[in-house]
Amino acid sequence: MGKNQHVVPHDGKWTVRGAGNERVTKVTNTQAEAIRTARGIAINQQSEVVIHRSNGQIRDKDSFGNDPCPPKDTKH
Repeated sequence: MGKNQHVVPHDGKWTVRGAGNERVTKVTNTQAEAIRTARGIAINQQSEVVIHRSNGQIRDKDSFGNDPCPPKDTKH
């Protein structure tokens, strides 16, 4: 399982950053674009996307790996 991908605000833009990484993977103009990028990476690495609000608070999470305890929600 790869690193979780975080979608976080930065200087008026949105970034994708691997968990624990100092450097960002990609900078985008919109949160939606950052989510699409993070999702592609997470699918490839079988990890999770963690989406943050503009204030930094976690808004949502999405798993794309082998989750031993999958959630019971059906949003996707």
